[in-house]
Amino acid sequence: MPQGNHSTVTEFILTGFPGLHPEYQGFASVVLFLVYFLTLTGNATVLFLFATDRSLHKPMYYIILNLSACDILFSTTTLPKIISKYWFQSGTISFTACFIQMYFVHYLGSVNSLILFLMALDRYLAICHPLRYPLVLKNSTIHILSISAWIIAKPCPLMMVIRAYPLPYCASNIINQCYCDHIGITMLACTDRALYGFPALVFAMVVLLGPLAFIIFSYGSIIITVLKIANVQGRLKSLSTCSTQLIIISLYYLPRCFVYLASNVGITFSADVRIVIIMLYSLCPPMINPLIYCLRAKDMRESLWKQFNRKTIPQKSQVLAISN
Repeated sequence: MPQGNHSTVTEFILTGFPGLHPEYQGFASVVLFLVYFLTLTGNATVLFLFATDRSLHKPMYYIILNLSACDILFSTTTLPKIISKYWFQSGTISFTACFIQMYFVHYLGSVNSLILFLMALDRYLAICHPLRYPLVLKNSTIHILSISAWIIAKPCPLMMVIRAYPLPYCASNIINQCYCDHIGITMLACTDRALYGFPALVFAMVVLLGPLAFIIFSYGSIIITVLKIANVQGRLKSLSTCSTQLIIISLYYLPRCFVYLASNVGITFSADVRIVIIMLYSLCPPMINPLIYCLRAKDMRESLWKQFNRKTIPQKSQVLAISN
């Protein structure tokens, strides 16, 4: 591995959205802050409901719990820095901090993909093998699989950082992105990027396409199984149980696959469009997912309603007591 002296680069500059006019930067920071606030609020609500309602302590909701924790961590890793760039004109990030952010971006993205794999596994067993489901996918099994996902995702992003950190960064220190990622950083290295870019691409494809292949298989099997159900009402009920996960999975994978396919078939985007697409598929799902859980998942919806009633009923009682 080529070793380099990166003393000439002590910090990086995140451009954010390069074509954004200065007069709209304040508006951009407000929008990003609202996205971050809604993401934290929504996912914290999911964690609160899970902690206070034991009826949610089921395999599917343990998976959702892990997804909410991952979404909070990913948004906290990426958003505060770019918000501060537009809010306080502070777009610089130290050399080491940039690599730390890069590690967590790719690590949490990998964890997210593996958790979606677990979601698909849960629905596949529940619908295609309902008699085996309570035997195979117990809470203890989900605990083991979830912990394994967080552990398995560690080595590859760590290796990417270890390989990229010593490279000679002696030219530009401007990263055309809203956060530090492997492509954005290694493009600035004064060396042949192919030796480092290709393994990273292979890793990304394995993490993205591996779980996606099983997800396609599982939902294909689910559709075949559901079509065999004679009762139309039974079909709709079976499909509704996996519709929540299917929406979440689509939000995560479809934009990513579109970007990868577009780049491979020669469709090019401007820097601003590319960054907007990346930010949309990186930050919108963590914000939207809790809303989907609470509207589509029956147990989660009922738990939220119970919490709401607990807050409103005492207040009404107090008002009646005062009026009397």
